[in-house]
Amino acid sequence: MTRYRAPLLDLKFLLNDVLDLDARLRELGRDDISPEFIETVLEEGARFAQDRFAPLNRPGDEIGVTWDDGEVTTPPGFREAYQAYCDNGWSSMSAPPEFGGQGLPVSLAGPFHEMVAAGNLSLRCYLSLTEGAVAAIAAHADDSLKQTYLEKMVAGHWSGTMCLTEPHAGTDLGMLRTRAERAGDGSYRITGNKIFITSGEHDLSENIIHLVLAKLPDGPAGARGISLFLVPKFLPDTDGGPGERNGVRCESVEHKMGMRASATAALNFDGATGWIVGPEHQGLACMFTMMNGARYDVGMQSLGLAQQAFQHAVSYANERLQSRSLSGAKVPDQPADPIMVHPDVRRMLLTQKALVEGGRWLAARASLLIDAERLLPDGAERERAARLLALHTPIVKAFLSDMALEVTSLAIQVHGGHGYIRETGVEQFYRDARILAIWEGTNGVQAQDLVRRKLLGDGGEAFDALIERLRVEADESSGAAELADFRSTTLGLLAEWSALGREVMEAAARDPEEIGATAHDFLHYSALVLLANGWLQMAAAATRRLAEGKDRDFCESKLAAAGFFFDRLLPRAAAHRAALVSGASNLMKPTPEQFLFT
Repeated sequence: MTRYRAPLLDLKFLLNDVLDLDARLRELGRDDISPEFIETVLEEGARFAQDRFAPLNRPGDEIGVTWDDGEVTTPPGFREAYQAYCDNGWSSMSAPPEFGGQGLPVSLAGPFHEMVAAGNLSLRCYLSLTEGAVAAIAAHADDSLKQTYLEKMVAGHWSGTMCLTEPHAGTDLGMLRTRAERAGDGSYRITGNKIFITSGEHDLSENIIHLVLAKLPDGPAGARGISLFLVPKFLPDTDGGPGERNGVRCESVEHKMGMRASATAALNFDGATGWIVGPEHQGLACMFTMMNGARYDVGMQSLGLAQQAFQHAVSYANERLQSRSLSGAKVPDQPADPIMVHPDVRRMLLTQKALVEGGRWLAARASLLIDAERLLPDGAERERAARLLALHTPIVKAFLSDMALEVTSLAIQVHGGHGYIRETGVEQFYRDARILAIWEGTNGVQAQDLVRRKLLGDGGEAFDALIERLRVEADESSGAAELADFRSTTLGLLAEWSALGREVMEAAARDPEEIGATAHDFLHYSALVLLANGWLQMAAAATRRLAEGKDRDFCESKLAAAGFFFDRLLPRAAAHRAALVSGASNLMKPTPEQFLFT
């Protein structure tokens, strides 16, 4: 098996040469973060991911979690790695300083989270849910809850979950049945069942803090009647430590296709004591603070898995001897050439490279918008950043998780039959990646969110602003003459994207079914246009470094990948456009009964 190597060279190139993170952070008032500090975080984070998380990935998958009478045990080594993560301050990176956090920008924390997800995604999941719960509590809870819970959660002593799904209510949360009753002392009694709860029970932290969606008896019908409650596994005692066991129990853990070392629990709340987070009947709005952060994090998880799979595929392609090159033997002293010489293998590897590195740019772009929304001093500018981020979030989640499936599948294909068996390890990446397109809102839901709430929600105003910003960036990336074709293609696609957005809005006004019929293809078309802008920027940065005589092989590999993307992957956009303009009738014409004929 190939040992995970953090993509430090690519991360430094992206953050320094392409995005100029140091300058961006100074614009946001974070001139306390120096280039040297950024480099230290990346290098120390890479060492931690490679040395502490990655070695536990394969054995964790083989052993999995075990459930016994309501208690869950994680695989050997997980507790020690979790503790080291917390002791070294990684759990507090982007948390509020007033509760023990470091307050670092997401654009710096994100690359670290990609690396630890690449090293061990199951272990990363126990940590990412806590970060999201901290954000939701910090944004919406009262001061008493913040003082009781946040410092311990930021330190990692206590962890967090998000409890939404029920056996009969997944995406349609308006159908949930979990009930909350006012107790008369400011607390509530929560009763109901939740399923598919990531990190719902485990032995890594001394307490688990559940954020639970439930309905009050007098709440409005549907999603408008949902409230959000904080329900700890152990009720805090008078000293603030974990005291009496609360009325929440893990009834079972799921036996899953992948992510076997991540405990996915079914929880029973039986009159459990909880406290409301935010106003009554506003729970879904409060929970979206956590959900949107989780959707961005799914993008980082997708990148991590895809990077791992790509590394394995490249290593195998250089080692595996099979057949001779079509143009003659390349390694005549060996019985066959490495499969790297074959054009079809290179097609798969370059597809992986172009998607992973383009996706990394897309995720980094979103992280800068998260930082801008949080840090810009002007309220109107923060609102503009928030609206642009809202457009990016479903694309980051859906496109990158679909990308992870493609890249991990290609890694198996590069390995041939050896990829399908467990010994090489690449089949685990595909199994683990499969959930990413499902959780935190399926990718179909993300696509509809992009069209219905983000595009139609403001009549395309934020969409137009994004396109104009991308046009300016494309113009700024056009210095080198050899990039003229990339630039003209990108600008042409931006114009087409603008017109396509108008077509989608007009179609939706005529027939609401068009929202669902166009959504998937519009999202993927949008992602490819964004990646075109990213690859133009990366090609421009690589050209500048070449002119300075720096990193020739690395920069030439970037330019080759950019050319491959524009020539071989960007044409996918035309297919997505053709599909979405074909309308809803070809989807809605068959009756349900007609699907039964085989």
